[in-house]
Amino acid sequence: MAKDNPCVGNCCLSEIDICLGCFRHLDEILSWNTMNDKQKHATLLECNKRKEQYLDHVKTDFDRR
Repeated sequence: MAKDNPCVGNCCLSEIDICLGCFRHLDEILSWNTMNDKQKHATLLECNKRKEQYLDHVKTDFDRR
């Protein structure tokens, strides 16, 4: 069963509407309560990928300085 809500209470949307707290897209945030467990699970997998990509990007940017 998927987690009730992945929100971490640190909402800040990027320029492409990805929350930098939970890494859901704005559309995923808005539709979370109507998603079934399979959709929520798939969304959480995407969020994990986005988070990894974001952290890799931040680390690379930091290492350049």
